[in-house]
Amino acid sequence: MAEKPAQNPGTTSTSTSTSASNGGKTIDECQDMIRRSLRTPMVKFLLEHLEKSGCAIGERFIKAVHCNKQIAGGYVRGEGIQVCSNHMNIQDEVNQVVIHELIHAYDDCRGANLDWANCAHHACSEIRAGHLSGDCHYKRELLRGFVKIRGHEQECVRRRVMKSVIANPYCSEAAAKDAMEAVWDICYNDTKPFDRAP
Repeated sequence: MAEKPAQNPGTTSTSTSTSASNGGKTIDECQDMIRRSLRTPMVKFLLEHLEKSGCAIGERFIKAVHCNKQIAGGYVRGEGIQVCSNHMNIQDEVNQVVIHELIHAYDDCRGANLDWANCAHHACSEIRAGHLSGDCHYKRELLRGFVKIRGHEQECVRRRVMKSVIANPYCSEAAAKDAMEAVWDICYNDTKPFDRAP
């Protein structure tokens, strides 16, 4: 998120839409879209597993905000999930941000000593969120202009992990790449709370 304090870098979802130029949605419109998102099966599943892990969330945990940076949203420990209304155009975009950030919230809940300032910890959660959320589904990649038949999903996850971890004030590009490579196998194959990658 653009307004994250330096001591708690949290996570960000990069915006893949061109909505910044046309203003996206108002905060109220986006908040309505978030409410609709809460009724989708994947979001309900993640909320249920957050609760089972002892991290039930309140009504205002996911909120629409106006963002100055070109990001779709973010998760910040102790604050919750923010969805950048001015970068959202359609319901699917909001659903994706909510799902991605709920995976970060789940990781934060189950990892008692997760440190968002640690590049490897941050990279691991980004790998999981990118892989499990559907951010890198073939159709989404096509819409972004990335056309590759084989290996598109892992390539997409790697690209998006790098973008997010580099945005962490504690991680240089080299540190982000080293961290991602070091944790890739274990984090990519960690599909909790799903039985397998959805």
